Amino acid sequence: MDNSIIFAVGGVILGVIIGFIIAKTLEKNNASKLVKEAKRSAASILKEAKSEGETLKKDKILQAKEKFIELKSEHEKVILSRDKKMAEAEKRTRDKESQISNELAKNKKLNENLESKIKNYDHRLDVLEKKQDQVDKLHKSQVQQLEVISSLSAEEAKEQLVESLKGEAKNDAMAYIQSSLEEAKLTAEQDAKKIIINTIQRIGTEEAVDNCVSVFNIESDDVKGRIIGREGRNIRAIEAATGVEIIVDDTPEAIILSCFDSVRREVARLSLHKLVTDGRIHPARIEEIVKKTQKQIEQEIIEVGKRTVIDLGIHNLNPELIKMVGRMKYRSSYGQNLLQHSREVAKLCGVMAAELGLNPKLAKRAGLLHDIGKVPDAEADMETPHAILGMQWAEKHGEKPDVCNAIGAHHDEIEMKSLLAPIIQVCDAISGARPGARRQVLDSYIQRLKDLEDIAFGFNGVKKAYAIQAGRELRVIVESEKVNDDVAADLSFNISQKIQTDMTYPGQVKVTVIRETRAVNIAK
Repeated sequence: MDNSIIFAVGGVILGVIIGFIIAKTLEKNNASKLVKEAKRSAASILKEAKSEGETLKKDKILQAKEKFIELKSEHEKVILSRDKKMAEAEKRTRDKESQISNELAKNKKLNENLESKIKNYDHRLDVLEKKQDQVDKLHKSQVQQLEVISSLSAEEAKEQLVESLKGEAKNDAMAYIQSSLEEAKLTAEQDAKKIIINTIQRIGTEEAVDNCVSVFNIESDDVKGRIIGREGRNIRAIEAATGVEIIVDDTPEAIILSCFDSVRREVARLSLHKLVTDGRIHPARIEEIVKKTQKQIEQEIIEVGKRTVIDLGIHNLNPELIKMVGRMKYRSSYGQNLLQHSREVAKLCGVMAAELGLNPKLAKRAGLLHDIGKVPDAEADMETPHAILGMQWAEKHGEKPDVCNAIGAHHDEIEMKSLLAPIIQVCDAISGARPGARRQVLDSYIQRLKDLEDIAFGFNGVKKAYAIQAGRELRVIVESEKVNDDVAADLSFNISQKIQTDMTYPGQVKVTVIRETRAVNIAK
């Protein structure tokens, strides 16, 4: 059993060896065949490469020859063009040379002619000099003969002639100057009238009328009762907060607001409108609405000032001056609205300055600001004339010296230093002197009401003072911490005595001192 396995294994190994030998023999034969085939293919590839190389070589040589021929032809063209240009340049040079030679020949002829003319002129000068000598000799002999005849020397005769001519010239000059002055005066007066008339005609404005009452329209008479309130507390609160007298009468669907101060009247009107629209009308709400309306009016004043400045084409005006211009809307001068008056004066000044060849923008600026002193911020400012006060404000806020001088001099408080000042004065007079522009009675009435309020403010402890009922009543609101009930009674008596002493007025003036104490706490 074991021997058979050994023989089998040995047979297998022998078979494997014999197969390996046979495989190697076959592999050698195949390799030799492959090498021969590779040599043959390599030889054929080399042969083909040589033939292709020869072909490429011939092609490159042909291309090089063609390129050389092409470059040679281009070079020949360039050479021909250069030769052509050189020939043209030579031709032009020859033409210039011939032209120059012709010019030289002409100049030579001209020089010869000039020399001949110079010789001729020299000869003529010699002849003239000889003749001049002869004329001088004859003139001297004639002068000597005249001196012998007139028994005067030439200098004496000249002096006499000069004196006579001086006298005649002086008389003629004086007559001419006199006639010129008269004509200039007449012409200047006519021109001035023409400028003023043209200026007035070009500025058309309406008559300015300022009233002391405003009408507040309501939808129904039921609203009147709500405005009056229980036992009149609402209407008293409105009057105390605004300083405006509210008249509720039988006039259908209307309530009258009476006050000389336009700002107070406008605040009261707008406050009533808001209260009626909102529907809540009671003292606390009234005070709140009045404060908000006062702030609104202040903002509106600024907007009015800005619009006015923009409409007139005035730039770089100080914000404080713009605010003063806006406040003019609620001020009047002799019944004439101050803002309308100032706008009118500004336009008149611009036209007149343009007619006279001055700066119209500067004239408009001075015309608009000439009455800003009529809107004082404090009672102390009212003691200074409005022209001087306006000038001081303009200087404070950086206006030019000519503008400041025109503002201060338009009522002759100071000396006029520029042509702008008389223009402002004339235009102010033109605006104020128009028929229907101003009313003296209204202005004196308003001044009397202001004087009434000023007397009340002169006492300690006075918080607010309102002149109502056309100046027949003065309501004084005092600070409860500083004034007790006894002092309030004395204060009413003292104010009435002061009014009797210092003022002149028709009828009687009722002085009412109001002292109010409030206790306010907040529940949180």
